[in-house]
Amino acid sequence: MSLLPVVLLSGAMLSAPALAQDAIGIANLAFRTGPFAAAGTPLADGQRDYMLMLNERDGGVNGIKLTYSECETGFSTDKAAECYDRTKATSIVTQPWSPGATLAILPKAAADKRPILAPGYGFSAMAEGKVFPWVFNPPVTYWDGTSMMLKSISGGNLDSLRGKKIVLLHLDAPYGEEPIPLLQEYSDTFGFKLLPIPVGVKEMQSQSTQWQKIASERPDFVLLWGWGAMNAGAFAEAIKTGFSMDKLVGIWWSGHDEDLKAVGAAGKGYRTLSWNLPASNAGVMQDIRKYVVEAGTSLTSAEELDQLFYQRGVLISMLSVEAIKAAQEHFDKRIINAEQLRWGLENLKIDADRLVSVGAEGMIGTFSTSCDNHAGHAAAWMLSWDGEKFVKASDALMADRAMIAPLADLEARKYAETHAPWAMNEDCKL
Repeated sequence: MSLLPVVLLSGAMLSAPALAQDAIGIANLAFRTGPFAAAGTPLADGQRDYMLMLNERDGGVNGIKLTYSECETGFSTDKAAECYDRTKATSIVTQPWSPGATLAILPKAAADKRPILAPGYGFSAMAEGKVFPWVFNPPVTYWDGTSMMLKSISGGNLDSLRGKKIVLLHLDAPYGEEPIPLLQEYSDTFGFKLLPIPVGVKEMQSQSTQWQKIASERPDFVLLWGWGAMNAGAFAEAIKTGFSMDKLVGIWWSGHDEDLKAVGAAGKGYRTLSWNLPASNAGVMQDIRKYVVEAGTSLTSAEELDQLFYQRGVLISMLSVEAIKAAQEHFDKRIINAEQLRWGLENLKIDADRLVSVGAEGMIGTFSTSCDNHAGHAAAWMLSWDGEKFVKASDALMADRAMIAPLADLEARKYAETHAPWAMNEDCKL
């Protein structure tokens, strides 16, 4: 198992006692290797560089250095579980990434009272804080994204989808299956035909069978719930079969710049939902460029700072740090523990003033978390590929919480019953 500490104190290594006394540790169960490394690398780079920037610019958070460490999983559930066991003593938060890893680690983390941070991933019902006290998936859930995608393709009038056919081209894994229950609810309510088409891990780069099916079905839209090489494979096949790119719409993990750069102008019109907006001139990005990239301590090049996934990694670390700040203030302590960070994650307030203060104005929607709302349910936007880059293609989209809430409550309680006895948040008003 590869455990790679990247201690953010001008590149210096700290001893174990110093880490415990003078720094706050944050571990990332990274995946710079394996079938999804192309996506995992910029996400990890963005996370790392944000913390390094804070240490260099501000001396950390309220005088406390941040240490960022990576335990390489290759996106393997088994390796992620091993990494959790290795890092839980030195990290106040766990970031599992893989949906399978999140499911595997969740019961252990709850028993250990260690918070899990899963921004925009995991399973959607985790946002129900009264059932899941120790896991957080801000700023939006997959079911939020599902609702927003349908709002977008319908022009805000879901009744206009009646009689239409929508394909869900999805990875054949828990991640890819996540939107199906909610999509089926929408299908039943608004009268469109839903056709899920799975893509196995071994088929990601060769989807001819799936796209032959799509061509024969002639759907009105294809929702792409892809990951890693599956996205590039889908773009190649869509172009090859002549499918209209403006009818292909992806979830936020299907919007990696490098995948679209590979097809260039042929991908023009493709849209992806994203909970972060590209903003390379934002204050935080300028500071990362100054204190980290130009100083030669980043693992990435200056050109890659424009990547949507890199900037998403920056924002993920921002969420961790803002939770640390909230906990430090509430408990009047500079060194906080995992249980205190849980309070901070449950009391995030990412409003307009906060975004200005951290230099992230225009990069992410405003939201707040609470005892029973561990996601925040912020806005997201459609981005369109213009042949060279992603550009904003919609106003802020919000999920239909009235449609989602009953299903989220049902699935959360079902999980608790299956894993009984399950420790609820008794302080959270039901």
